[in-house]
Amino acid sequence: MPPIVVTILAHNEERRIATCLASLPLDAADVAVHVVVNGSTDRTARIAREFAGVTVHEYAEGGKSRSWNRFVLDSAGLEAETYVFVDGDAEVQPGSLAALARTLADNPTANAAAGLPCNGRRAPYYREMIMRDHNMFGDLYALRGDFVARMRARGIRLPNDLVGDDGLLAAFAKTDLKNESHWNDAGVAPCPDAGFLCEPTRMNPASLSIQYRRMINYAVRHFQNRIISDIMRGEGPVGLPRQLSSLYPQYLPQFTPRAHPAWWWFDRLALKRMAEACAA
Repeated sequence: MPPIVVTILAHNEERRIATCLASLPLDAADVAVHVVVNGSTDRTARIAREFAGVTVHEYAEGGKSRSWNRFVLDSAGLEAETYVFVDGDAEVQPGSLAALARTLADNPTANAAAGLPCNGRRAPYYREMIMRDHNMFGDLYALRGDFVARMRARGIRLPNDLVGDDGLLAAFAKTDLKNESHWNDAGVAPCPDAGFLCEPTRMNPASLSIQYRRMINYAVRHFQNRIISDIMRGEGPVGLPRQLSSLYPQYLPQFTPRAHPAWWWFDRLALKRMAEACAA
C-alpha cells in the first residue's frame, strides 16, 4: 500500500463528489484514494467510478461511523503510514495531504492531524478554535498508521450509531486510546497548511430541510457525548458498546431538553428519536 490512504466517506453526495475527487492528487504514486459510499440512493458511486485511480466501496446500510469501522478496521490488507479522511462534500486544498503527513512526522506525540476550514462566515472562528484547542473536523483530518493499527489490535471501534466520528476520534487521539485521565491535547496536531472548502449554505427549501435534519443530529450527538464522557472517564475506549442505543434506557431518564431556545425543540426531537431506538 502507498504511504497515504485517503478515505472519502460519502452518503448521497452526487452533487459534490466530483468536486471532492477533482481536488485530490489521484495520479500520485504515494496516494491511494478510496470512496466509501454508505446507504446512498443516488449516483454517488457511479460518478466516483468515472475517476481513474479511485477505488469505490459500497455499503447498503447507512451510517458514517458504521462505515468507518467496516472500511478502516475490517478491510484486510489496508495498511498505510498515514490515513487521511475527507467528507464527500468537501474540497481539499492543494498540498493538504502532504502537509497532514508532514505534521504527523514532525509531531511524534500526535496520533492525529487536523485540517482547517478555508471558507464560510465562521471559518476564522473555527480555525482559531482548532489551533487553540487542538480539535478536528470530520471534513479533513489524518490518523497515524500505528494509531489505527493499535485500534485494530485492541478491538477499539466507534459505536455504529455514533453521530459524528471526529469528536470521539479526537478524544481517542488525545488519550492515546486510554481513559480521560491520560488526556493530552498534543495528541491532535493542528495543520494550518492543510485546508478544505465547504459548499456555501443556500437559503432555499431544500437546504433548509437539510439543516433542520442536521440540527436534530447535532442534538442527538449532544446527548450521545454525555454518555461517552461517562465511559471515557472510567473504562475508556474499550468500554464503548457496539451500539450506544444499548445504553439509552440507562441514560434517557436523566436527560431533558436544554433550556436555550436554539436547542430546546431539537433536543425534544432528538430524545424522541433516541426513545424510538430503545423500543426498536
